[in-house]
Amino acid sequence: MLLHLIARGKIGRTPEAELVSRYAKRIIWPIKLTELPEAGGTLPPPLTPARTVLLDERGRQLGSEEFAGLLGRWRDEGVREVRFVIGAADGHGEAARAAADLLLGFGAMTWPHLLARGMLAEQLWRATSILAGHPYHRSG
Repeated sequence: MLLHLIARGKIGRTPEAELVSRYAKRIIWPIKLTELPEAGGTLPPPLTPARTVLLDERGRQLGSEEFAGLLGRWRDEGVREVRFVIGAADGHGEAARAAADLLLGFGAMTWPHLLARGMLAEQLWRATSILAGHPYHRSG
């Protein structure tokens, strides 16, 4: 299953870009990173079947094992792509929010979109590691 991170804005050559790259290299599942302009531009067409996850400060907060379980369930259901969409500073419009399969939050605080990319990449690495059976220090 392809993990597709789609983000508004350019990350450039920043420490956040290095963080995203470091975790992306560790993920054993196929992963793709796509950047869109701050405004305009359209999402690339998804593989079928796909799920769309919007990162949103009002979204559902999942623990790492619960997040891994969700990805594993989608994989086992034959989902070919999960699209994780990080919006620009103003977030996502109501139509995009309504169409998403999941609104995912990293807590009630607002996070910079560049940092959110690194946080998401780390959680994807952690989730795929859990699903691969690697020991997880918080299990119990």
